[in-house]
Amino acid sequence: MSAIRRYLLSGLLFWLPILVTFWVLRFLANLMDGILKLLPNQYRPDYLLGFHIPGLGIIVTVVLLFFTGMIVANFIGRKLVKLWDGIVLRIPVVRSIYSGVQQVMQTILSPEGKAFRKVILVEYPRKGLWSIAFQTGDGSPEVNAKASASDMITIFIPTTPNPTSGFLMMVSKQDIHELEMTVDQAFKLVVSLGVVQPDMAAKLIEKK
Repeated sequence: MSAIRRYLLSGLLFWLPILVTFWVLRFLANLMDGILKLLPNQYRPDYLLGFHIPGLGIIVTVVLLFFTGMIVANFIGRKLVKLWDGIVLRIPVVRSIYSGVQQVMQTILSPEGKAFRKVILVEYPRKGLWSIAFQTGDGSPEVNAKASASDMITIFIPTTPNPTSGFLMMVSKQDIHELEMTVDQAFKLVVSLGVVQPDMAAKLIEKK
């Protein structure tokens, strides 16, 4: 039975990343193709080329991001971005959304950012049940004051198998346990529904 279980898990470890990756790429392809359909008929790639290219939206998006990055990475590009930010931040309501998203992306993507740098264990949704979470920041002075605590932190509890959605919570450091697993290992644990443990892949390789 142990051999059968090991073979099944080995097969799952092989196919699950492929299937999840395929699902994500397919979702992105459909999403980007849907965005291209917002263009007038005469400007759609299908009309211009005379045939349909599956996933063309992803190709267009990657090319657009690449050339945009080339432009904004130089001196003139940074000046243009600063000018654009100045215009957008003068618009009521829009500036709140724009600046919020901008700060979140800079925090997550910045190498020196602290977002998603710690994996923690929190007792949720009730006593006796524990969930994997990520520390995303420290509690603000107002939160600490209202909660009558000085060690509040903000955490993100992802859902499974889609870790892009979840719950934002503020808890005391006394109510959480820091884990030694890396962020990548924690994400694999969440996406695999708990099947892929941090040390399971290494153990399966050793037994082969």
